[in-house]
Amino acid sequence: MKNITVVGTGYVGLSLSVLLAQYNKVTALDINEERINLINSKLSPISDVEIETFLAQKSLNLTATTDKLLAYKSAEFVAVATPTDYDTVTKKFNTASVESVVIDVLAINPNATIIIKSTIPVGFTRALNEKLGVDNIMFSPEFLREGRALWDNLYPSRIIVGSQSKKAKIFAKLLVESAEKNADDITVLFTDSTEAEAVKLFSNTYLAMRVAYFNELDTYCETYDLNAKQIIDGMGLDPRIGSDYNNPSFGYGGYCLPKDTKQLLANYKNVPNNIITAIVDANSTRKDFIADSIIKRNPKVVGIYRLVMKQGSDNFRASAIQGVMERIKAKGIEIVIYEPSLKEERFFNSEVIIDLSDFKKLSNIIITNRMNIELKDVEEKVYTRDLYGGD
Repeated sequence: MKNITVVGTGYVGLSLSVLLAQYNKVTALDINEERINLINSKLSPISDVEIETFLAQKSLNLTATTDKLLAYKSAEFVAVATPTDYDTVTKKFNTASVESVVIDVLAINPNATIIIKSTIPVGFTRALNEKLGVDNIMFSPEFLREGRALWDNLYPSRIIVGSQSKKAKIFAKLLVESAEKNADDITVLFTDSTEAEAVKLFSNTYLAMRVAYFNELDTYCETYDLNAKQIIDGMGLDPRIGSDYNNPSFGYGGYCLPKDTKQLLANYKNVPNNIITAIVDANSTRKDFIADSIIKRNPKVVGIYRLVMKQGSDNFRASAIQGVMERIKAKGIEIVIYEPSLKEERFFNSEVIIDLSDFKKLSNIIITNRMNIELKDVEEKVYTRDLYGGD
């Protein structure tokens, strides 16, 4: 049993805390007291079925706190899962929260091994070790879905640790031992730190490219009145293409893909490229097309059904539908929003409708990134590019 601290209680941090707390003593650190109180009451502050179930039903050695001294002083491993948003001014990730945590850990417990789980620029870990004169900071990318983060930790597709050290192997072993997937079926890869950082950014940019590709296919089909589903079904029969990430949408969004693609593009500043730039640009083009398709119908009131990115998630940060909404509002068209997870009465100066029936009556057109059975009775009002009824 190891003494582990996880900093941050979002999807990455909380799923990791719950995973490791099955067999280790885990302290979850956050600055948000409301989140801390919920976790200590065995309630999840985020929407994730497995996290909710494990907190309520499993015997976990997990304590949440806002006290960093308490969290760091005895920790053998500190996993950093604080957010790193893309800064549009500097055109790179804002890594201030990660650096602040690392400096605090080293001041309180310099012998702790620090594992960065936050997404960071290529070369960040090596530069930070050199800057601080240490060698106990490593990077380990996460590959998690919103709403199924703990599931993806319990049944990992792969585990990658950006270090060849003994501590890296111990940390990887902790992840394997805490998973429910058979250990023999889990691929573990040890790389250098910069290569591990690149794996994360290139992986997410590839997925964004795939989303953008099928969105552009769908744009072509809608423009020329072709059946996009028939074409995508036919393409998916090729085993080299398959059927994952093929469902058209309003664009890629969420915690990772928008910022990771932009960060990778920033890393390409002095490197010739065409595709990486196009992937970033394609997402804006898709939102323009979707918004124009709505505007051409001359609606008086456009209803936005759900801001969240995925079913089973409560996250709507950088969701593609918000970009569409902004473009429609810019034309002076009234927007109303139905989003049960919102507590506010207004969102970006648009009215939030609590009652679904009222929302349906008020809306001339209802746009939704993913179709839902709740909208079946007003299907004639609904605009979506969802062909497969899922994420």
